[in-house]
Amino acid sequence: MPAPAPSPLAVVDTEPLDRQGEVLTDAALAFLATLHDRFTPRRDTLLARRAERRAEIARASSLDFLPETAAIREDPDWRVAPAPPALEDRRVEITGPTDRKMTINALNSGARVWLADFEDASAPTWENVIGGQLNLIDAYERRIDFTSPEGKRYALRPDEELATVVTRPRGWHLDERHLRASDGRAVPGALVDFGLYFFHNAHRLLERGKGPYFYLPKTESHLEARLWNDVFVFAQDYVGIPQGTIRATVLIETITAAYEMEEILHELRDHASGLNAGRWDYLFSIVKNFRDAGPGFVLPDRNAVTMTTPFMRAYTELLVRTCHKRGAHAIGGMAAFIPSRRDPEVNAVALEKVRADKDREAGDGFDGSWVAHPDLVPVARAGFDAVLGDRPHQKDRLREDVHVTAAELIDISSVDAGPTYAGLRNAVQVGIRYIEAWLRGLGAVAIFNLMEDAATAEISRSQIWQWINAGVVFENGEKATADLVRRVAAEELAAIREETGPEGYATGKWDQAHDLLLKVALDEDYAEFLTLPAYALLD
Repeated sequence: MPAPAPSPLAVVDTEPLDRQGEVLTDAALAFLATLHDRFTPRRDTLLARRAERRAEIARASSLDFLPETAAIREDPDWRVAPAPPALEDRRVEITGPTDRKMTINALNSGARVWLADFEDASAPTWENVIGGQLNLIDAYERRIDFTSPEGKRYALRPDEELATVVTRPRGWHLDERHLRASDGRAVPGALVDFGLYFFHNAHRLLERGKGPYFYLPKTESHLEARLWNDVFVFAQDYVGIPQGTIRATVLIETITAAYEMEEILHELRDHASGLNAGRWDYLFSIVKNFRDAGPGFVLPDRNAVTMTTPFMRAYTELLVRTCHKRGAHAIGGMAAFIPSRRDPEVNAVALEKVRADKDREAGDGFDGSWVAHPDLVPVARAGFDAVLGDRPHQKDRLREDVHVTAAELIDISSVDAGPTYAGLRNAVQVGIRYIEAWLRGLGAVAIFNLMEDAATAEISRSQIWQWINAGVVFENGEKATADLVRRVAAEELAAIREETGPEGYATGKWDQAHDLLLKVALDEDYAEFLTLPAYALLD
């Protein structure tokens, strides 16, 4: 393993954390510096390409499958590498941040996989970035426990009962401001999260019969998948493990990636293990790319866009068809409901919706699905158990009946619903409440019995922006305007002040959250990601 770093990295603008040195060893920092020098310039080029492609979409108001990669799609013979034993059965996956309590609960949840999230479910405070890495190391070494303020103790079950960890690093767009190279440039958060986890755990995981597995978020093209694949090849050589040890599941959560599913699998074919249908970021991406494409692209309230909506059904069916054609797992979307201990009626209605959704996914051919809460694991598992039985997956179900056209993926006008005033108010409520929690370092937040993360905040603020700029008139006769949004936001802030009391309000970050939501929802220049300006405010 190479020892010297090609350029030193410095930790800046933060106080040292307890046990930080266990993660930021000289050898680990040398590895990160090498990744940064080799791959950040390509990352920068690909981010610029995103902007160029967005401009092309704005001009054409359309998307199509790539003619230059038709040979890949038409070649019937290639497949991704067979799944390793630890990823053969993925019928239920639980998602959540890598704080100490969640690490224990997720591993103990009964789910087959835990998506250990450094991305949308985690606000990237330095404490979360470094503490999350420590928690994963401690879990593998079985030296992790947690005692709540109420005195409840949490500890790991036996190894054979624990979920397999699949780690999700940050997307390519977000830098880690606390790690800088000698030229002053920040290291991409994706390389920090991937690099630290991989460097410290690759050999440790192989000794346990598993491997370093990853979810890749917000991928927009097969060229970005190619970059990840090159990172994997280099990293495996660097630490001296066999090529193909890393396995990656790509979230198809951008509209451009939906047109390149086969190409993405092809680029990662020696390291690919599946694709996932990420609902909220997918809708956010549609709004972002077609935000000025006219009334035919105006989305209704987010909760009105179900997975049975025609353009969403086209997306999920194409995903299953693509994955099984190429020997990969197809993983379904999130059940975000958070069970209430106080309202059995709310629970009964919501759990029935979750059950129906998971039954539909299993019936459509998915090999597994996501939940946000341990109580939902048995509900999701029942739907997949009924279809799979003792089989680990249903990749033999090729779904050759599925034929999706380019136009069907963006047939937004087929939705039999429109924006409502209640939807606007909900978007403002969720936006303010989520951003306030994020600024306090919480990335996964229960709001109105749903687990919200950065993706739901993105769709909320994006819909406000789109409705205003499209001149939407709601069913009550009010027009979506900046003044209306300011009024609704002020009313929500007053309701929060009454709900929390003066002291609770003063200790929160409510005014900052209010102001940031209005900025990203009302500014003429649309912010590419809410988390970019929010990160500048994060302590």
